[in-house]
Amino acid sequence: MKKIVSFITMILFITSIALVGCGKDSNTTSGGSKEAENTKTEETTASSGPITINQEIPDQEILSKGPSGEAAVSAKTLQLTEEEVQKIKEGKYTAAIVMHYAGNDWATAQIEGLKATFAKMGIKVVAVTDAQFKAEKQVSDIETVLAKKPDIIVGIPVDPVSTASAFKKAADSGVKVVFMDNKPQGLEAGKDYVSVVSADNYGNGVQAADIMAKQLGEKGKIGVIYHDADYFVTKQRTEAFEKTIKEKYPNIKIVERGGIIGPNDGEKVASGMLTKNRDLDGMFVVWDVPAEGALAAARTAGKKDFVITTIDLGTNVALDIASAGMIKGLGAQLPYDQGISEAILAGYALLGKDAPSYVAVPALNVTKENVLDAWKLVYHQEAPESIQGAAK
Repeated sequence: MKKIVSFITMILFITSIALVGCGKDSNTTSGGSKEAENTKTEETTASSGPITINQEIPDQEILSKGPSGEAAVSAKTLQLTEEEVQKIKEGKYTAAIVMHYAGNDWATAQIEGLKATFAKMGIKVVAVTDAQFKAEKQVSDIETVLAKKPDIIVGIPVDPVSTASAFKKAADSGVKVVFMDNKPQGLEAGKDYVSVVSADNYGNGVQAADIMAKQLGEKGKIGVIYHDADYFVTKQRTEAFEKTIKEKYPNIKIVERGGIIGPNDGEKVASGMLTKNRDLDGMFVVWDVPAEGALAAARTAGKKDFVITTIDLGTNVALDIASAGMIKGLGAQLPYDQGISEAILAGYALLGKDAPSYVAVPALNVTKENVLDAWKLVYHQEAPESIQGAAK
């Protein structure tokens, strides 16, 4: 009897060890299964058929010129066929995304558009960096990224001069480089980089001016908050806004201009402008984050019937537009589709296919009347419930 009990005890002990071993193997297998699930998810999202940007984006004449004065090609004309996508998948390529700043809705949508499109192309994203508007950090980011040996870099230079050598090093090492919005100084399209992809920033500046004029009844005094930096796209926005106001709406006077260095300078600059010019009727702000600061300054100053227009459909400005607040409208970029365009152009380079040197996504006019539809076009998803509720 003792022998039987001893035998049973031994079997239970061996079984328990086996189970512990299975548990360890199970964890390892679980990790493998999760990886397989991730791969399966990527494959599932990789829909068949050609890759293009959203063809429901309204057709608009592209008013912007490229960094070297190039005529723009509409992003709606870009396409990778199903056969081309399959050929790219076979290459098992990798990509890195090098941002100037990743702390706003525009950057988030741009990155999401890139990642989703690269997944469809079977391209693995090995790094996403945020330079926080610091050129020296971006140079370091590029060095770090190059150590991962990506086939593609999609980036936006913080400064066209001080980041030029770092991007040139990437190009010289054989990396296919696609730029967002601007290019570093001295780099040549077709040689050092594939293409520059931008919104129609000039067109968006015109949209912001037209909305301002309509809201003011084509008369009044306004201020302009511009980006005080050597930044191609923000210069285009401000130039377009001011030129449209001066040439098309002569009874609207730009009485004060103030420059910002970073996105958080809007409230300070707007506050100073409103203190100096208490009779201002409106204000143009070069993008949405500093426009939020201008909105805060206008509220503090007790302004009523004040009109703010800007560029970029961020969450907070969209909420104010939907609520019939002081931000009456804006010219919107389409960053998700800009990301799709950049990924397509990277695909062109991998295939040895000719690419236009400058591509732009059409401008989009946004007001309270179309803010929900505009949000869906910009971000490829329904607007947050807060914005939907305010719009109603």
